[in-house]
Amino acid sequence: MYPNLYYAFKDLFGVELSGLKLVNSFGFFVALAFITAAFVLTAELKRKSKEGLLTYKEEKIVVGKPASIADLLVNFILGFLMGYKLIGAFIDRNELLDTQTYILSGRGNWTAGIIMGVLFAFLKWQEKNKVKLAKPEERIIRIWPHDRVGDMVIYAFFFGFLGAKIFHNLENLDDLMRDPIGSLISFSGLTFYGGLICATIAIWRYCKRNNMNPIHVADSFAPAMMLGYGMGRIGCQVAGDGDWGIVNNNPKPFSWLPDWAWSYTYPHNVLSEGVHIPDCVGQYCAQLPEPVYPTPFYEIIAALLLFVFLWSIRKKIKTPGVLTAIYLIVNGVERFLIERIRVNTKYSFLGIHPTQAELIATFLVITGIILYFVFKRKYRSKQLIS
Repeated sequence: MYPNLYYAFKDLFGVELSGLKLVNSFGFFVALAFITAAFVLTAELKRKSKEGLLTYKEEKIVVGKPASIADLLVNFILGFLMGYKLIGAFIDRNELLDTQTYILSGRGNWTAGIIMGVLFAFLKWQEKNKVKLAKPEERIIRIWPHDRVGDMVIYAFFFGFLGAKIFHNLENLDDLMRDPIGSLISFSGLTFYGGLICATIAIWRYCKRNNMNPIHVADSFAPAMMLGYGMGRIGCQVAGDGDWGIVNNNPKPFSWLPDWAWSYTYPHNVLSEGVHIPDCVGQYCAQLPEPVYPTPFYEIIAALLLFVFLWSIRKKIKTPGVLTAIYLIVNGVERFLIERIRVNTKYSFLGIHPTQAELIATFLVITGIILYFVFKRKYRSKQLIS
């Protein structure tokens, strides 16, 4: 396992860069998931715009203004934080013996922070100065949906992270009560469905405000989210963040299958959960006492295959909303099945004991089936009227 990129580079390339301890492996792959999803989303929004399904919105902007005090101040703060923390980590390697404590602390390098802050502010001033006009002008521009992908990704990230954190803590109330602050600010502990629900609500409202048909945008999001989910699960597997399965001592079904792909102890996992690894010295020296199903690995494969499926049928489906319905169904089925062998908190409900993910997965499948027939019927009615 590689809790952060420092361990990955050390093991794979024999290079020790202490600053890489700041780059959490799970966070790195989550960022990569957002980038790849944004690329796919942009391509789909452009295609739907060309087909006339999505259109632009005219907005007024002022061009030619010099950099404002607020512009310079924001860029100084961003540069300062980067220099203070990131460069400070490279300067003093001892700070990264406990990465999370360092990031959440007030420690850092003031000189590096000030230098980077001034540099960022200067670059912003220079950028604005190049296009400065003697008299700033007001212009009307057309903003297409694919121009807003950056904003939508930020919305999805912020509200997705917030929702994932909230749902995780609701699922692990004992941990929350035992350490409220640690549970809320910890970098581990995220629930995908919580993020999906909150991000969906936020994006829906954003679309309504910006003259974008939410149904067509949702259809564009469907394959992008499936790809992003698969990429994010790579981070879970690489870091060993606790999303593993139940104990698996069963014999391997196929001789060609690697041992870790069937039953794995997640050595050096990011949670330091399990028993101590003999002769290991350092922060991440634990492995599970018994091997478990590597469920994140199974979800990587499933999600990527489902992405290929959704991507291959997207142009064939002419009814708006149907691709979104199919996404909800296949996503829910995949998650429900994987929950059968995953370690998770169970609830007592009407004599059964489902996990939070099983309940939400069931709800998504039912919702997807209902939406499939609703959208089909609505589209058929429009065709009859026209």
